Amino acid sequence: MKNQLSTEEIKQYFPAFVEPGLQQVLANEGRLHHFKEGDLIMDYGGYIRMLPLVLKGTIKISRLSDDGSELFLYYLSHGESCTMTFSCCMQDKQSEIRAIAEEDTIVLALPRQRLDQWMMSYKSWKNFVMTAYDQRMTELIKTIDQITFHQLDKRLLDYVSKRAAIHQDQTIHTTHQEIAHDLHVSREAVSRLLKSLERQGKLQLGRNQITIIKP
Repeated sequence: MKNQLSTEEIKQYFPAFVEPGLQQVLANEGRLHHFKEGDLIMDYGGYIRMLPLVLKGTIKISRLSDDGSELFLYYLSHGESCTMTFSCCMQDKQSEIRAIAEEDTIVLALPRQRLDQWMMSYKSWKNFVMTAYDQRMTELIKTIDQITFHQLDKRLLDYVSKRAAIHQDQTIHTTHQEIAHDLHVSREAVSRLLKSLERQGKLQLGRNQITIIKP
């Protein structure tokens, strides 16, 4: 199993990286890492030595709240990277997130010590990082808005829709307990609302799976 990409593969996976010099350093210094579904990629308190660029699969990112409970933040899919990981790499501080492979996943791991230099040397790399920060900030604002102003049923439907969109499949495979954990609510509330959404014709429930019904 190879552990690097060629410059042609870099261009294929990341067309936004237009500088030949950047394509070359990513091919030279990036290393491929393979993870099985459920594998722990990063954990709280560990020092981060690499920045992952997702080539295939999905990664679930969570963090600990002040009271010690775990909060779901977002998913990473093809072509994306974790801005919180980037921040920890740049400041050489311990991880504030937990990253778990949602499915079989391949990432291109980039060396922490080179990230700052690439920000100054390659415009497309800088644009990639800034765009990633902007996307995550937009998601954070949307999440805060949902928590503050929207009812739980709308948050739940949005959560299910996001997971389906990431996997490009109208059916997601999960449990009520996992959803409750991610949304930081009780399993009973999730089960009750899912049944309500099913009665409304928006979802179809199965054993450990949920199918979105298109209008």
